[in-house]
Amino acid sequence: MPIYNVLTPHRASPPHTAIAADKRGPRMAPPVPAENGMARKDALAPAISVVSKQTVRPAAGASAVGDLRLSVSDMPMLSCHYIQKGLFFPPPGVAMGPLVSSLAAALSRALGVFPALAGRLVTLDDGSIVIRCGGDGAAVEFCHAVAPALSLGDFLVPGADVPTRLTNALFPMDRTVSYGSHARPLTSFQLTVLRDGAVFVGFVANHAIVDGTSFWHFFNTWAGLCRGAPVREPDFRRNFFGESTAVLRFPGGGGPAVTFDADAPLRERILHFSAAAIRELKATANRWKGTGQDSEVNGKATHDSKVQGGRGQISSFQSLCAHIWRAVTRARRLLAADKMTTFRMAVNCRHRLHPPISPLYFGNAIQSVATTATVAELASNDLGWAAAKLHATVAAHEDGAIRRAAAEWEAAPRCFPLGNPDGAALTMGSSPRFPMYDGNDFGWGRALAVRSGRANKFDGKMSAFPGQAGDGSVDVEVCLAPDTMACLLRDEAFLQFVSTPAP
Repeated sequence: MPIYNVLTPHRASPPHTAIAADKRGPRMAPPVPAENGMARKDALAPAISVVSKQTVRPAAGASAVGDLRLSVSDMPMLSCHYIQKGLFFPPPGVAMGPLVSSLAAALSRALGVFPALAGRLVTLDDGSIVIRCGGDGAAVEFCHAVAPALSLGDFLVPGADVPTRLTNALFPMDRTVSYGSHARPLTSFQLTVLRDGAVFVGFVANHAIVDGTSFWHFFNTWAGLCRGAPVREPDFRRNFFGESTAVLRFPGGGGPAVTFDADAPLRERILHFSAAAIRELKATANRWKGTGQDSEVNGKATHDSKVQGGRGQISSFQSLCAHIWRAVTRARRLLAADKMTTFRMAVNCRHRLHPPISPLYFGNAIQSVATTATVAELASNDLGWAAAKLHATVAAHEDGAIRRAAAEWEAAPRCFPLGNPDGAALTMGSSPRFPMYDGNDFGWGRALAVRSGRANKFDGKMSAFPGQAGDGSVDVEVCLAPDTMACLLRDEAFLQFVSTPAP
């Protein structure tokens, strides 16, 4: 008797990846010149091929959830790509057949805990959009892929740009817009096995149904079930403005498109900031000296609770963000001195409301906050000035500000304008407090590296990850226009805080 509800695996044809194989052998992508005129290593990329797919359903006895209405924080994300995040692991030491079966079995049980992730979006007659959980269509796709010519070292290249033509192929449902879940699964999963036995576990999820907190909660649950860890049940109550009757309508019924140019040229690099470097930035921002242990490097939630009403020190993360904001603005050399720049970051609202909602609330419970300054202001003032502005913006975003932002959206429903239309914006996503490493042991040991796909990337998009060692360091995934990245990587004032390149 099977322990999970999985349909018979079938061969995948053609592979979903952009670099597909045909009977003449792997099709190679054309070389892309690098700055020095040499072709990049990732330009001639062999295929990553999907060899089987399984349709995985929630385990019997799944939570009875019913329809979940999208909230005022969910609906703006309908124009965003699906979130694409995953982890590299060393060789699991398990044969592939049993490994794939065990992952699928645990995935089925995890979907029983999170049945919404196996649902579909449905637009009701009144225009509201709900997640329809359960029913015959409740299922996800689990892909098994192989990269027989690629090893871990081809993906994790210290001191070099991320080989995006390789990493993009680690994820299914590439460039899928979240509104598209009316006809497609809300989530998808891919296990990729490399030549040297290392594996990558990729998870793709509709951004209109989960934020980063819920995304990693599910990832942790799936991994935990693989090793027999207890489950923390998500909170499916719609108590984050879920009672709103506002609807987001799309003329013609075709749904929205992303709000940025997804084909614009970009360079992507992961920059590593040690805990010591971050402590130094924080000390500078707060204008005090010392190198004692700083418990707030990965403690965004703890910090947030301390700064309500504007009290408290500038945090480690705000200090790091200010350092990046000033440096990238310098690197954008064509900006006029009076040009207004913007630094956006997402604020977790779960603990900021009065009364607070559960930290395990399922869905988007975030709002974007923006801090502005002119090019001249950032150039003429120090790190502490920029960090204090970021601190003030975050500290002010408490219960009243959250409710006002929700009311403003209800009065004029719209998709979130992700992107950098004026060339002077930065957007910081993800968070070093997310349990990307600590919570995602599938039974094979600690992950080696976090990587993302090409979803929602544009000039100025940043994502912050905890350092792999769990020592308070932070890795920042930086996406910039090629000329801006070149200038940033020549900026010694910036680079003095960047330590040994992250893999």
